[in-house]
Amino acid sequence: MKTKSFVLFVAGILFGSGLALSGMTDPARVIGFLDVTGKWDPSLAFVMGGALTVFGLGIGIWRFKKCALGWFGTTLPDLSSGPIDVRLIVGALIFGIGWGVGGFCPGPAIANLGALRIDAVIFLVAMGIGAVFARVGFGAE
Repeated sequence: MKTKSFVLFVAGILFGSGLALSGMTDPARVIGFLDVTGKWDPSLAFVMGGALTVFGLGIGIWRFKKCALGWFGTTLPDLSSGPIDVRLIVGALIFGIGWGVGGFCPGPAIANLGALRIDAVIFLVAMGIGAVFARVGFGAE
């Protein structure tokens, strides 16, 4: 196995393990987090906060030491952000609605394939159809 593939495989295993260990592969947790008027479950906020903190510190240190050089000859995007346009807002809305209805993000849905959850399979098929539709219909990359 090539080094890049091995690193990506290990990163995927770590990510999936973290999702499973934190209980974030359970759609009920996501739906509980979104149920702010009922039995609100704040655990997702703590997991996201921890992940964003670790990522933010890591990418900050990486940029300080390596500037825009990424792993395996890649470059990191520059720090200037692109415009917030209609496509971005519509895409975020569709993602959020799918997340709230299905209780899955792409990562946990893929992790749930190992448990043979039919709802994860349905979610991933719908997500794939949506991705193809976005690419064909709107020229999204």
